[in-house]
Parts: sequence; structure tokens; C-alpha cells
Amino acid sequence: MVSASRSIPHKWAVMIAVGSSFFITVATMTVSVLALAAIADDFNVTLRTVGWVVIVESLIVAALLLPLGRLADVVGRFRTLQFGIAVFGAGLILTGLSPSFGFLIAARIVTALGNTLVQAVGTGILVGAFPASERGMALGGQTTAVAFGAAAGPFLGGLALDRLEWNTLFLLLAVPTAGVFLITVRGLGAEPTGSSSERRAFDGWGAVLAAGFITVLVLTLNDPFGFGLGSPVALAAAIVAVALLVGFVRTELAHPTPMLDLRVFRVSEFRRAALIRVVSFTASTTILFLIPIFLLGVRQLGTSTVGSLLALFAVGMIVGAQVSGRMYDRVGPRSPIVVGLGFQIVVLALLVFVGKDSPVALVGLAITGNGLGQGLWNVPANSMMMGAMPADSLGVGGAFTNVTRTVGSVVGQAGATAVVAGFMSARGFDIPLGDVAETVGADVAFIEGWQATYVVGIGITIVALAIAVRTGTRTERSAAMS
Repeated sequence: MVSASRSIPHKWAVMIAVGSSFFITVATMTVSVLALAAIADDFNVTLRTVGWVVIVESLIVAALLLPLGRLADVVGRFRTLQFGIAVFGAGLILTGLSPSFGFLIAARIVTALGNTLVQAVGTGILVGAFPASERGMALGGQTTAVAFGAAAGPFLGGLALDRLEWNTLFLLLAVPTAGVFLITVRGLGAEPTGSSSERRAFDGWGAVLAAGFITVLVLTLNDPFGFGLGSPVALAAAIVAVALLVGFVRTELAHPTPMLDLRVFRVSEFRRAALIRVVSFTASTTILFLIPIFLLGVRQLGTSTVGSLLALFAVGMIVGAQVSGRMYDRVGPRSPIVVGLGFQIVVLALLVFVGKDSPVALVGLAITGNGLGQGLWNVPANSMMMGAMPADSLGVGGAFTNVTRTVGSVVGQAGATAVVAGFMSARGFDIPLGDVAETVGADVAFIEGWQATYVVGIGITIVALAIAVRTGTRTERSAAMS
């Protein structure tokens, strides 16, 4: 008698394994954001200090995505994913047992390392398991798993934190993580054979330069130390970032087995998809970044209400990802990307006219539309990039798609902060965004900055749309790589 697990086609077993991995990591990482206030109270640290719980995770993920994606191509993607889930679970246990804030930061580094391993290889594993004709459907399923995790984390985490201590919650989250580990072991099985001869030596210098560039870029744009984007320190950091990028490009072009084969940029569809993702995430991130501040700080809604509204983004993304994945497989990438960016422009235009007294339902509609638009353009753009990667570089290819998202998100958040803070400072309100509600008149200055940000977002999205309309109905293959 054949067991039920063995009756599942291998590609669907892979989908379940990768999807559950993305779901648990995304859901758990969102819980850490909700727990920040409780962590700050427990360890008696300021909110600015406790922000490093999130900042250190972002840095680890951003800096190590490319190196770990390339390393997975060398040592094997299946075992990398399984090891990543195990490390992630260990980090959760260490987080729950943290006796001090310093220990907690170290535990979050472990957790972030596991999360990075999962992100670095999940996309490549999926693309390798499904035929090219079903790539859109496969990546649509991955995006759906991410969306479910993004919705479940704030909702379930918010309910649990009302009843449990934050450290108990992290210990409990290790239990489903252990279940996901068993799913990956059973669902993925042994590493595929026949590819070991194609695996190349690991490019150590390329990894160091890539990690250094991303780290300096993220720190410069996020400015966690409060130097200011126009300060001499920021200028020096920008020069260092450029130098690291130039060094990375020179190293990769000269290396016989580079970490990221830059010849892939000869494929026009790859270049366009990468630009679309960076530019579109830049604009979309301004929505997700400013709306919680608006709802909590200006409208003064409760945390549970805001969490429920933000979950609408995941609902829209689930619908958009499912539709665009199937559209991509049938008609190619251009149509779903153009429609998705069109939705994003409409949402940004709607938010330009949202003020202090606008109905909250209107904001909820914008959040849903933003998720729908992102689901529509994200999946085919991702598919375009992965379709250009050779089979022995799917790990680093999947990691690079996540790098484009990270860079766009960091730029969007930094840009939104700069515009809103600039408007508020010009009106005499040089205060943190979190103090808007307690300062008379600051809400008006915030709304002015909010509206200006979304006008800029419309212009940025139009740039992405102009790139998208030049995209073919079918993606180019990686002939330029041969």
C-alpha cells in the first residue's frame, strides 16, 4: 500500500515544503514587531534601542541573501532549506530564553540567519521543481504562502500577546517550526542528483563585497544612529557603498566562477524585471510604512483595529498572486504587471486625497488594493528574473530577486521618512513621527508630507509602468548566458 505522502507528485511536495517554510518564517518575524513594546518594558530599554531587534534582522537578511544563495548552489539547496528552518527554530528558543537584552539581540541574529537561509533558497527550489510552463503558478503559490504568513502573524500574535508573555510566545512558536522542519525533511527528500558536476567553487571575495555593500547601503538609508541623510557620516558611508559596489562588479567580471554571473544582465527581460521590482517596491513600501503611523498616530485607532486593517493587504496579495501566476503561464508577464502597476497608481492617487477625517473604510480599501496590485506585478516580475537564470544558479537567482525587494523597500521607507519629516520640520515640528498625535498642529504637517509622498510614489510607479509596457508577452531565455 502506497502512503498518502508518496502519492503526492514531487513538485507539490516541494510546494508544501517551501510554502510552509515561508509561512512560518514570515508569520513569526511579524510577531517580533508586535512584541517590541513588551520587550522594551521587560528589559527597561528605550523604543529606539529596542528597534535594533528589527534592524539587526533586516541587516542580516539583506547582507547575506546573495552569499548564502550562492553557497546553497554549491552545497545543495534542499539541505540548506532544512538547515535554515532548524537554525530559525533554535533562534526562537534562544529568544524565548533571553535573560538580557544583549542576549536577545544575539538570539535574533541566529533567527535572522535561519530566515535568510530559507529566503535564499526557497524560490530556487520551487523553480527547479516545476516546469517552465508552470513557473508563474509555482511562484504565485509562494507569494500566497508569504501573504498568509503576513496576515496570520499580526492577527494571531496580537491575540496571543494579550494573554501571554512575549518570551512564552516565542517558545511556543518553536513548536510549529519543528513541524515545518519535519515537512521539509519528508517532502524534499534527498538532494537531486546529477547537478554536482555543475556546482562551482564558492566566490568568497564576491560574497564579502556584496554583503558589505548591502550592509552599508541599508544602514545609510535607514539611519538607525540618527546622523541624518545629509550628514558627513552619511556622505562618507555613501562613498564607501559605491566603492564596495564597484569592487564587487570588478571582482565578479574577473572571477572564473563568480558568485553572481553579471552576464545575466545582458538579458533585457531580466534587467527590466529587476528595475520594475526595485522601483515598484519603492513606491509600494511608502503605503505600508506610512499607513500604520497615520492610523495609530493621527487617527489614534487601537492596535488590534490597525492590525486587522493591515491584514487586508495580505488578502489582496493572495488574490493578486493567484491571478497573476496563472496569467503569466498563459499570456506572459506584460499584462499582469501592467494591470498591477495600474492598481498601484490608483491606490496612490486615492491616498493623496485621504485626510484626517476621511473614512477608515477608504484606507482599508487602499490597503487591499495595494496588496492586489503588488500580487499582480510581483509574481510575473519574479518569474521573469528566475527564467533568465541557468539551472546551476537558481539559488543565487532567487536570493537576488529578494535583494531587489529589500533595496526597494529600504529606499521607499527612507524616502517616505525624509519627505514627511521634511514637511513637518518646515512647519516647525521637528519631532519623531510617533509623537504626531501628542503635538498640536503636527497632524496637519504630517498629512501634507503624506500627500507629497504619494504624489512622488505615483511618479515612481509611472516609471515602472513605462518599463513594463516594453516587456514582451513571453520572457527571453538565458541565451545570453551561454
